[in-house]
Amino acid sequence: MIDWQRINMVLLDLDGTLLDLHFDNHFWLEYVPRHYAERHGLPPEEARALLHPRFAAVIGKLPFYCLDHWSRELGFDISTLKRDVQHLIAIRPGTEAFLEALGARGLPRILATNAHHGAIELKMARTGLASRLDAIYSAHDFGHPKEERAFWECLQAATGFDPARTLFVDDNEQVLDAARDYGIAELWSIARPDSRRLPRAPGDYPQVDDWIELLGS
Repeated sequence: MIDWQRINMVLLDLDGTLLDLHFDNHFWLEYVPRHYAERHGLPPEEARALLHPRFAAVIGKLPFYCLDHWSRELGFDISTLKRDVQHLIAIRPGTEAFLEALGARGLPRILATNAHHGAIELKMARTGLASRLDAIYSAHDFGHPKEERAFWECLQAATGFDPARTLFVDDNEQVLDAARDYGIAELWSIARPDSRRLPRAPGDYPQVDDWIELLGS
């Protein structure tokens, strides 16, 4: 249960938290390999087999989230490719009402994301969520992903958040581990980041699927 009386700032992830992770899962696991296969004359399954180890090698590191890095690595413009399937970008149910409720309580709503600025701009233009956020910080602003302590040091310097009075919600348990190690007291995960997949099994952090449940706790 959240004691809202002691929370004075809310940090929120983007993909899989405010937005449905289906867009990103489809883009990286299906659309990019298909495009790569077409360019190189490969069967899609062979392209996926080639690309998966390259993605896996940098999971949790800043290049994993960098559109410029993958454009150089793969030889085509990832930002342009994202726009091809931008119709799949979707807000998770209840997100807008949740953000409005936080604003009504006077709580700063801070986006803390690993997403590259190009991806953030596309998603904000598509969803209009920027108007319901008080600040947006990308790991690329700081040169460190959220999986690293240095990200949290930089974010604290930028926002002045008090770890003991901060709520942070993210769908990535490795990121939540880093936030916990930094001292953030109230940590929640997302039960179903991708609407096209089954809910996750319970992990180390309490999960929320319906934002109303979090507000009511």
